[in-house]
Amino acid sequence: MRISIVSLFPGYFSGPFGCGPTRVAREAALLQVNIVNPRDFTSDAHRTVDDCPFGGGAGMVLKPEPMVRAIESARSRDGRVVLLAARGRTFVQSTAREYSSLPHLVLVCGRYKGVDERVAASADEELSVGDFVLAGGEAAAIAVVEAVARLLPGAVEHEESVATDSFSPALLDAPWYTRPREFRGMEAPDVLVAGDHAAVAAWRREQALIATARRRPELLRHEVLTEQERTVLSRLIEKEILNGKDN
Repeated sequence: MRISIVSLFPGYFSGPFGCGPTRVAREAALLQVNIVNPRDFTSDAHRTVDDCPFGGGAGMVLKPEPMVRAIESARSRDGRVVLLAARGRTFVQSTAREYSSLPHLVLVCGRYKGVDERVAASADEELSVGDFVLAGGEAAAIAVVEAVARLLPGAVEHEESVATDSFSPALLDAPWYTRPREFRGMEAPDVLVAGDHAAVAAWRREQALIATARRRPELLRHEVLTEQERTVLSRLIEKEILNGKDN
């Protein structure tokens, strides 16, 4: 897979992309990442990439000429151009899976007040990593690349662990424990050390349902539950309402 990142700050990515699954994927030739700097597509001596907004207002706006030229240089027939913007659709795990199947992804990073609307028009879609504002799209691009890279076959040593992550499929993950068995008065559950793999799988499923019901109940909307699982969740809700945790 190829990922091109259009950014005014190429050095921003050298550290994050040099570690973890992104590094593994790049070293194994599973992923190629290249940075395209819009300043290389300017036509003035100062390499100007921004200007004051028409109509006035605070902040600077990224100019269409260098930004669109940079995007066009990165675009390919088999690629998708994604502008990282607060108004875009929200990036979730299913988006990461969708992107991981693409041969080429182009991520466009805004800066300052934002990009000229004609830059946005040159993208195939807009994407947001959450309801907050960053200094630029670079941090968001790193999040997208890492989420996508770890889904590429061979990027994670134990690939089966990816299938049990939160949001894979839709639930939050169950709690995990390792040695020592007891730590500061807190013990790992007996079921995890008893050697019964079926019991462990059932416990993890139940704990995933409970964690999701407590923290992200909307994720349960499309989950197919057994009668026993429905009973467990009903009892949990009743218990927490009685304990004053219904808010």
